[in-house]
Amino acid sequence: MSDRPVPRRESPWGRPEGDDRQPKPHRCNDRAEDVIQACFEGNPFKTVPGPFKLFWHCMRSKPGEEPTEPFYYLEIDPPKVEVKLE
Repeated sequence: MSDRPVPRRESPWGRPEGDDRQPKPHRCNDRAEDVIQACFEGNPFKTVPGPFKLFWHCMRSKPGEEPTEPFYYLEIDPPKVEVKLE
C-alpha cells in the first residue's frame, strides 16, 4: 500500500466535533489502479489478465499477505513484506 494521500470530500452536514479521522486507501488500491491503467495500454485482452490476477490475489489475501510482485504499469515500488522480530 502506498503512502499517497487520499482526497477527501467535505460533507454538506459537516463533521461531528472531535472527529479528526482521515481516510485511508484500501490495501489493494494500487493493484486496482494497475488494472485500470492496463485497460489503456493496448489490447486489453492481452494487458489486463496479469494485473487483474495480482489484484484478485491481493483482494483474497489477508492483511499483510498481499502479493509483492512488481506492478505491470504503475511506476511505484511494490509492497514489501514486513518481518516482525520478536
